[in-house]
Amino acid sequence: MSLELDGIRIHRMDGGWELLTGKTARDNDRLSVRIGKPADFWFHAAGVAGAHVVARHPDRPGQCPREVKRIAGGLAAFYSKARAAKRAVVHWTTCANVSKRRGAPAGQVTLRKFDVLHVEPVDPGEYFGD
Repeated sequence: MSLELDGIRIHRMDGGWELLTGKTARDNDRLSVRIGKPADFWFHAAGVAGAHVVARHPDRPGQCPREVKRIAGGLAAFYSKARAAKRAVVHWTTCANVSKRRGAPAGQVTLRKFDVLHVEPVDPGEYFGD
């Protein structure tokens, strides 16, 4: 199931996970440094313009399940310039490691530390049936 609220796409997965995706650079800023909580997981296609994706669960687990990483990373790839690639490199971390430098352009953030995923872009219309 998916919906949109104030420029943020919200996709709900089984098991209580929500995947939030920014539509514009300003939405990405809001999502990454205001809406995302420190323990939420953050995803972005590496080296290309695209959406920031935040994966969150009401129980705030310390680990992000493999399937959630695959879908969240796939959404980040789909909503980016890497959309046509068979596989994309996606950076992921927690929102605690995402910050915004004063004066940085909208959508540009700094990561203190991150891991890398190699994923296929995930079309939300196909996965979520929207």
